[in-house]
Amino acid sequence: MGRVNDLDPLASFAALLTAEGRALLDWLADYNPSEELAVATRLRREHPAELVSAALGQARLRQRAAAKFGPEDAGRMYFTPNGVEQATRCSVATYRAERFAALGVRSVADLCSGIGGDAIALARAGISVLAVDRDPLTAQTVRANAEVLGLAELIEVRCADVTEIDTSSYDAVFVDPARRGGHGRIFDPEAYSPPLSWAIDAARTRPHAALKIAPGVPHEAVPEDAEAEWISDHGDVKEAVLWFGTAPRTVRATLLPGPRSLTGRGLPDPEVRKVGRFLYEPDGAVIRAHLVAEVAQELDGGLIDETIAYITSDELRPTPYATAYEITDELPFNLKKLKALLREREVGVLTVKKRGSAVEPEELRRKVKLRGPNTATVFLTRVAGAPTMLVGRPA
Repeated sequence: MGRVNDLDPLASFAALLTAEGRALLDWLADYNPSEELAVATRLRREHPAELVSAALGQARLRQRAAAKFGPEDAGRMYFTPNGVEQATRCSVATYRAERFAALGVRSVADLCSGIGGDAIALARAGISVLAVDRDPLTAQTVRANAEVLGLAELIEVRCADVTEIDTSSYDAVFVDPARRGGHGRIFDPEAYSPPLSWAIDAARTRPHAALKIAPGVPHEAVPEDAEAEWISDHGDVKEAVLWFGTAPRTVRATLLPGPRSLTGRGLPDPEVRKVGRFLYEPDGAVIRAHLVAEVAQELDGGLIDETIAYITSDELRPTPYATAYEITDELPFNLKKLKALLREREVGVLTVKKRGSAVEPEELRRKVKLRGPNTATVFLTRVAGAPTMLVGRPA
């Protein structure tokens, strides 16, 4: 084959789609990145150096993407560095696609599609998708992914500015604005690309819409005609979504796998109580959605401090929305006392959790000098305003 211009990302990517490029990627499926120099030297004896570099880069991206897309899909798909970083996790995209399908949506304009994670999930749910991204390389990546996954008939790809797309023929729009710039994450929703206000206006033109936003979005930024949903996967908060055409003014926390959803009931803040036998740590989506009161009511519990999202109760009750710990000791914050207690209990493995404390977990582990066969969990927090250490174990 001809020489690949490694200064042209589109040409390098196109080379990966050739028979030679695909064969190289197949060969690199299980390669060890620590042996990259030796692998590259060997491959450059038979293939152009630029193609080898492109294939090695893509192989590394596939290995990184396995956590989000699963090894089977990631091993066939194509990625860009930004695409891997910003793509929706497969489990979250699948959940959202199923919500769209349950609403009767059969066609979606996926604006700011990235490398196609959401478009793929929508297509697999039987929904036809227009995937739009203004970056030519990203658009080519979506096309390649639709093709390799057998979804090309359901996914149309367009390289264009999303603000110029006519969405009037689609049942719904999904917008995933860019929330990263040259200096990292963007926290101002109006600095998203496109701005959140534009995305909201676009959402209101269709019967249904979903807008992916940062989990830290202020609640006051949520429009009154939208449902706000915070989603976590295996305990990690992944995103917030504004839904239009569903249940205006509803606040929801959804936990995956499941899904399990908790909706707000407008409860007042729980009362502050003394630390009981059990401490509950609400899921991050519950905390972001401001639904700690709903979980506290379910547990017949209260807060340990009015500013700390830990729930305490004397009873152990099962709930998917919080993790329970049995508390064995409550101590004023004092590292010497903690060290003595852990030595007495022969604790060699310590899980450190903090909320409302400036102490870093690794620093604490280093100072207490753990030794022994037992395990424990310590919470560095505040109880009724006082710096406190709570020691216990998973209930």
